[in-house]
Amino acid sequence: MRPGHGLLFIVFALLVTGTVLVNSAGLTSANGSETTLQELLVGRNTMFLLAALAALWLGTRIRVESIFTRRGWSSPMPWLLGVILLGLLLAHVPGIGKEVNGAKRWIALGPLSFQPSEIAKWGVPLIVAWHCCRRAGALGTFWQGFIQPFALVSVICALVAVEDLGTAVLIMMVALAMLVSAGVRWWHAGLLLPLTGAAFVGLVVTSPYRVNRILAYLDPFADAQGKGYHVIQSMAAISGGGLPGRGLGNGIQKFGYLPEATTDFIFSIACEELGMGGAIGILLLFAMLAFTGLAITCASARVQTPGGEERRVPLTTNYESLVALGFTLTVSVQALINVAVVTGLAPTKGIALPLISRGGTGWILTAFSLGMLASIARVSEGRRRALQVAGVAQPESDEGMPQPA
Repeated sequence: MRPGHGLLFIVFALLVTGTVLVNSAGLTSANGSETTLQELLVGRNTMFLLAALAALWLGTRIRVESIFTRRGWSSPMPWLLGVILLGLLLAHVPGIGKEVNGAKRWIALGPLSFQPSEIAKWGVPLIVAWHCCRRAGALGTFWQGFIQPFALVSVICALVAVEDLGTAVLIMMVALAMLVSAGVRWWHAGLLLPLTGAAFVGLVVTSPYRVNRILAYLDPFADAQGKGYHVIQSMAAISGGGLPGRGLGNGIQKFGYLPEATTDFIFSIACEELGMGGAIGILLLFAMLAFTGLAITCASARVQTPGGEERRVPLTTNYESLVALGFTLTVSVQALINVAVVTGLAPTKGIALPLISRGGTGWILTAFSLGMLASIARVSEGRRRALQVAGVAQPESDEGMPQPA
């Protein structure tokens, strides 16, 4: 099985697992009515599953290299950046922004609503990769190579961090990893780590609920009915499942004990109902997704002649490789953060488990982006086959542009 096919299978398995778990975690007495099989089969979560699968297929039809090669107004990069900035600002405009659980992270357009931070999360890797390839010859310099993209990402992260610090940290981590991988000097990034750390601390100490999350992480039992309630109930769900689990649909913590059981803490419900085996199965799926994504990244970054000689990659190929790395890190690091939070290994954050936690925007954009990753794998495989048939190496330059260091 080729990496692209394996990736699609993993995404499909995670989406189906997420639909089943969200439906199970939503089977509570809170709605006061009986839930029927028909409602489960054609309900909201199933509709989002179908929409995500459609987005996955659409993503496989996108040729990622065309994003880089387009020029002027036909280039999607300025439009994407404008949509990200405008969306993050509109989330705070009365009448457009929608407040959920005290956080203004949503934009409501009639019956539809979405999180602009999700667009930023998947759009930033495209923008960072675009910059790295456009400034390939200057990546070793401090100003053009590092400060310019870092400043842009910092503005986006600052707008996200106002209401969603966890996603802002995720975006910044992925962007820095991409910059260093592309050729930015690691000590350039290291010089600004104190400033980044100070900004993070400032965002925490100026927000009482974030301070409470840190205190709950340090000692949740100091205030078991207050600050530490969330993480204690999460650990109770995990330990309650034991090795075999209580059985799908038979969880207890979802009945008013564990908040956000269908979203941020869906993994706790998976542990309670499916047991250790089910939890390990979900973690293995994410590990396979990360491994497959990195395999696609490495494969798209190499160009070999039929004789086995490796050549320097053209910029379009380098762009595909950087995008593949960014998408892989985004979904993998997000999953790692979520699992660390629900198991009490990290302070509580409002960050979902990709493709598992309930959500329309998250499922659709994640599936679309991973579909693009599968497209990169397909194009890379086709490129290697063409080289084998032609018996010649791929050209080292792309439209006469200089090569990355």
